Amino acid sequence: MLAEFRAKRETERIRVEAKYQVLGFISSGTYGRVYKAKAKKTVKSADGEEKELVYAIKKFKPDKEGDTHTYTGISQSACREISLCRELRHQNIVSLQEVLLEDNSIHMVFAFAEHDFLVNNQHERKPIPEFTIKSFLWQLLNGVAYLHANWVLHRDLKPANILVTNDGVVKIGDLGLARIYERPLQPLFNGDKVVVTIWYRAPELLLGSRHYTKAIDIWAIGCIFAELLTLRPIFKGEEAKMDNKKNVPFQKNQLTKIFEVLGKPTKDQWPTIDQQPEYHNLNAFRSSPNRLHEFYQTCSSKSDAGFELLAAMLGYDPVMRITAEEALRHPYFDEEPAPSMDSFEGQPYQYPSRVVKSEDNDMRVPPTVTSAVQGQAGATHGGTRGKHGHNGKDEGRPPKRRG
Repeated sequence: MLAEFRAKRETERIRVEAKYQVLGFISSGTYGRVYKAKAKKTVKSADGEEKELVYAIKKFKPDKEGDTHTYTGISQSACREISLCRELRHQNIVSLQEVLLEDNSIHMVFAFAEHDFLVNNQHERKPIPEFTIKSFLWQLLNGVAYLHANWVLHRDLKPANILVTNDGVVKIGDLGLARIYERPLQPLFNGDKVVVTIWYRAPELLLGSRHYTKAIDIWAIGCIFAELLTLRPIFKGEEAKMDNKKNVPFQKNQLTKIFEVLGKPTKDQWPTIDQQPEYHNLNAFRSSPNRLHEFYQTCSSKSDAGFELLAAMLGYDPVMRITAEEALRHPYFDEEPAPSMDSFEGQPYQYPSRVVKSEDNDMRVPPTVTSAVQGQAGATHGGTRGKHGHNGKDEGRPPKRRG
């Protein structure tokens, strides 16, 4: 009877290809693959015209044991992302439309965004206008302030996990490492010994902190801000990998890259640094001066307030590091050009779209699709969690519209 029930349920399950036409392949990673698709059912716009809806479909690889195809269930990353995205509702967070299960694979359907936040622009090395940088940064902080107000740590902020729509709206994505941090039963370290991609990993994480806070997301945003200004990672270190016993190695090279710019931290700068598990390893480093201002002088921005905000985000002591809410009210955003919710408004600069390829090994692609359809994957999102509902805007000063 159970087998019959399962067979009947499978025949009644709505399949991805019944609702969506896959247009091409966008990207892949350890989690699975992302595709661009359009809904087969059109909708009517306000003026009565038929409108096609475009989406990004994220297909997760199912967990399996060894080399066999004995599926053990849905991955932890997928469970986290689905549960959080179902509740979050914010203009600067990816928007989950629905979740479909098909052939032991989870498909998350997101609203579509046309641009990468930074990656493709790195190849051109063409400076991003300060108005666009400032709007990107304000919106990124706005989304992170919403997450933090609702007790969510992103834990993997980097340019590759941020998207931008054609309307210039920033969308924070990839919540697979995100965690609720209100009253955790165990240190977050116990569940995930390594978080945040190495170039954006905060010093407290690099020094083995077991009890870290939302300050790790702010450090990552500081690294992203510097990268927007220079189109190069500010701390481009080499990651030491775990051994076979899953022991977390000391990341000497990454700390070296940080110390070369910010100097070796002292107890005056970070009073509790000697409580970090890897503190003893700092004896191998020489004392060095802080050269962040020297670095900033090579950037496209010459704003003193911009430097002060960057320095506040890259403060060594996580307790003293600026918060997202405080950063939204920083004087840098009072200066002209004022930020906007349309990061491209009035700008002659054409922000590159990501190429969507027709080649595909996993989901069907119509034969009419060319080898390079322009577009990309992304989303908006929202929903409130917990008691502290940040409303998605800085109540003290929403971004201004230009022109």
